[in-house]
Amino acid sequence: MPERSDDRVAAPRDSSGQAEERKAIAESIGDGPIGRDEEDESEESFTGPWWRYPPILGAAVSGALLALSLALDWSGLIGQPVAIALYLLSMPFAGYWWFREGLEELIECREIGIEFLMAAATAGAAALGAWEEAAFLVFLYGAAEAVEAFTFARTRSAIRALLDLAPKEARVLREGVESLIPATELQPGDTFIVRPGEGIATDGVIRAGRSSLNESAITGESVPIDKVEGDKVFAGTLNGQGALQIEATHAFADNTLSKIIHLVEEAQEQKGRGQRFIETFGRRYSPALLVAAILLAVVPQLLGGDGAAWRTRAITLLVAGAPCALVMSTPVAMAAGIGTAGRRGVLVKGGMHLENLGKLKVIAFDKTGTLTYGRPSVTNIVPLGSIDESEALRIAGAVERFSEHPLAQAVVEEAASRRIDLPSSSDFEALTGAGARALVENREIYVGSLAMFEDFGANLGQAYEFTTAFQEQGKTVILVGTQERALALLALRDEIRPNARAAIRAFHAAGIARVVMLTGDHPRTANAIAKELGIDDVRAALKPEGKVAALRELEERYGAVAMIGDGVNDAPALAQATVGIAMGTAGTDAAIEAADVALMADDLEQAAYALRLGGAARRISRQNIVFSLALLGVLIPGAALGLFTVAIAVTAHEASELLAVANGLRVVRA
Repeated sequence: MPERSDDRVAAPRDSSGQAEERKAIAESIGDGPIGRDEEDESEESFTGPWWRYPPILGAAVSGALLALSLALDWSGLIGQPVAIALYLLSMPFAGYWWFREGLEELIECREIGIEFLMAAATAGAAALGAWEEAAFLVFLYGAAEAVEAFTFARTRSAIRALLDLAPKEARVLREGVESLIPATELQPGDTFIVRPGEGIATDGVIRAGRSSLNESAITGESVPIDKVEGDKVFAGTLNGQGALQIEATHAFADNTLSKIIHLVEEAQEQKGRGQRFIETFGRRYSPALLVAAILLAVVPQLLGGDGAAWRTRAITLLVAGAPCALVMSTPVAMAAGIGTAGRRGVLVKGGMHLENLGKLKVIAFDKTGTLTYGRPSVTNIVPLGSIDESEALRIAGAVERFSEHPLAQAVVEEAASRRIDLPSSSDFEALTGAGARALVENREIYVGSLAMFEDFGANLGQAYEFTTAFQEQGKTVILVGTQERALALLALRDEIRPNARAAIRAFHAAGIARVVMLTGDHPRTANAIAKELGIDDVRAALKPEGKVAALRELEERYGAVAMIGDGVNDAPALAQATVGIAMGTAGTDAAIEAADVALMADDLEQAAYALRLGGAARRISRQNIVFSLALLGVLIPGAALGLFTVAIAVTAHEASELLAVANGLRVVRA
């Protein structure tokens, strides 16, 4: 798969192309969204127990035959020809998969890879008459490769198994008649029924009913979410106690669940810098090792040395020097990390981005919609005249009910939450940049800014003191009254997300040098929220280009920077950052395309989890690389000097590969 460029705002792919890709994913899983037959299991994706995985099964048969051969040979119960035949018989069971790959590399003249080196070592050992060593090499290398392949297959299967969460069939309602159809036949516009306890077949919008839904498979949020008419629902989520009628918005092959699987599988093919370096190194190292082994076998013999001894050293060098553990040092950790994150609602779009998460020095946040909910709510009502809070909210709501401004909607919602009946009003007029007016119970009532009432020359009472105090708390203040007198003051604020403080503490604990807020909001509001959350640096009143400039400056000063925003409106900043993280993107194609990491839920703590995961993946990869290089530093000179036998080299080589795989899998516990 081609590498993704450094330009992190990917051009939107053709929607039909995306649908075809996701359809292929769905079809590859079988006749429906649930499960596959045993015979359909492949090396690339496997859901069964490890002992039924074909390469592992083959290695087990090979090991049993090898043990039998060694026992009979060493006991003298069979002659040498029979022993050789048994050793040869054991080889294909463990060697089929890796030997085939090495042969393909040779025929296609692609490169000299590790498989070819091991095949050459096997052939060399056999030519020297060391049949037991040759069979031992084939068995151990086959077993190590089988475990490695099984690890990748299970990682892939764990993601693809998410499709099992979607039901195989759906109850579609057409012309008032309910019928059961395959879920894959659902089309946008179809209405289907979901009963309590059932899964949702595809993305849609609730048209009738209310319930609580478990969306953990999509968003990673473990607490069920209450849903009512008009709310979006996603494929693979589980319905709680209520029956629902849902209008499908996506076909099965193009729903959010299929999109997650597609993105994670695509991401696991994207390679990080460390992995690309290792592969480049391997393409040069493997031919060099082969040439060195040939020279070691030929040159000393030409100079009068013991030909058999030097050929044995050459074979040992091939085995000892094959960089299997080095090649496996990064891919296992990255694939396991990306797969684990995907199952928890965090989509990391490639190994490079997972690596970058582990080296971040600065986290920058957008404010509105990221640190806050993105919608204001009424926090305080202060009577300034003879009316009480309920009356102030009643007349303010009567004016604001006709306005589409977010502050106006917050006032109306607050009145509704207090079950206050709004009186009738008429002659509504929006006053641009100031507020609104309307006739309420034959009185002309105004709702708007302090400046508007100052222009009227109204009696403001204690409005100045309250306004200053609320603004210091990051709140927006509006007044309600007549042209003669302000009757009440309302304070509103875009409320902070409840786990924002915990997430910022987690970033600081993880060693982030600077947590920064980048916002277009007023400096006073921004600073008040930053102080409350423990944010280190505030850049306010920024336009989109200002956020980009701030990120450049932070990167030059501190190093790698992440930008966390709530979607497409933050796309320029997401693209500029070392890692762009979009949050709350469930069902939003454009936001996922714009970022390097997508958080499917509105949960900042998922970003902290992604940071921990990236750090663990990077740390474990580096451990594997250091261990692998140190081992090669011991094995290569030892083999060249004749200090190791073929059997010792094979054992050390394959044990190191298994250790690299096991260490890489520790990422899933991050």
